[in-house]
Amino acid sequence: MPLAFIILAGAALVIWLYLTFFHGEFWRAKERIGTRPIEPLGNCPEIVVVVPARNEADVVGRTIRSLLAQDYPNPVQIVLVDDGSRDGTAKVAREAVAVSPERLIVVDGQPLPNGWVGKVWAMQQGLAEAMKIAPDAQFILFTDADIEHDPTNLRRLVSRAKTTGADLVSIMVMLTVERVWERLMIPPFIFFFQLLYPFADVNRGRCAAAAGGCMLVRCTRLKAAGGLAAIQNALIDDCALARRIHAAGGKLWLGLSTSTYSTRPYDGLAGIWKMVARSAFTQLNYSPLILAGTIVGMILIYCVPPVAALSYALLKDPSLALLGISGSALMIGLFWPTVRLYKQPFWVALFLPIAALLYTVMTVDSALRYWCGTGGGWKGRVYSR
Repeated sequence: MPLAFIILAGAALVIWLYLTFFHGEFWRAKERIGTRPIEPLGNCPEIVVVVPARNEADVVGRTIRSLLAQDYPNPVQIVLVDDGSRDGTAKVAREAVAVSPERLIVVDGQPLPNGWVGKVWAMQQGLAEAMKIAPDAQFILFTDADIEHDPTNLRRLVSRAKTTGADLVSIMVMLTVERVWERLMIPPFIFFFQLLYPFADVNRGRCAAAAGGCMLVRCTRLKAAGGLAAIQNALIDDCALARRIHAAGGKLWLGLSTSTYSTRPYDGLAGIWKMVARSAFTQLNYSPLILAGTIVGMILIYCVPPVAALSYALLKDPSLALLGISGSALMIGLFWPTVRLYKQPFWVALFLPIAALLYTVMTVDSALRYWCGTGGGWKGRVYSR
């Protein structure tokens, strides 16, 4: 039995060494949109902002006001698509632009066609309206209705697009981290996303990914990639769009923001669970084989090292304990920059194995929901098989 444990602990250590040195330095969390002053843009491209919204009355006002407060040199038109909201989302949005009502166009969402998912259909309707009011617009900013944008955010996105030549610039905004479960689960969520899609590799064109809360898309490249109709049934719409644009020869840029925030609170562990279970099995391409590999991999990578480190009290095997301590130290060290990004105390990093185990169970639950025909449930809609 100790030999088997030693092999597992050694395998976990080798994986952490690989992730440290050969996986795009994802753990450094250094690909950022920035907060320092930037140079004036000069020729400012025309932009339209599209906000898909469904039952967002509690957050949409802050989003709209933050868009109105952008320091972008040219006035930006905002198109909000009210996707069948029942809580007065459109009313709250209009109240937020009372001083400049001409800046906001509210589109009443049409019934969901077969083959489309709700958010992408809302984005499509917003895009169609944007092309009517600004047919020469160079960029569309797709933003969720719960994003409070820093006043410089739009200018920074455009600057990044111009300096890198990117056709899709997206940022992972700061998520809400206030309560205990948010502290334990949100930094690991960001860490796992960076591990799955190393931002530096995305920006070098080695893989395709995007963060859907805030995406600036070049209109010509979006059209060349088949438009939003090409991803009409994608539950994970951001990465699907990134793959289409990348396949069409477009360039991507993905980074972190420390000044633009999601204002959506999570309803404890249940709220985070619902968010993950909605699309986790989709991320695995609905494959039972990949699901099984994910379960084994998560346990090996995140659970075996701390168990091996603590095993000395029972097994008295220094080799096993040393492997476990080394793997655990690497794991915590790689997670620390993300914990620091969220300004959390060191003890949060120690709970990464527990968070990983919970996310693994959420992924299994996502698969069970899919097989039971209730997968992909979100905002009153269920997208089953």
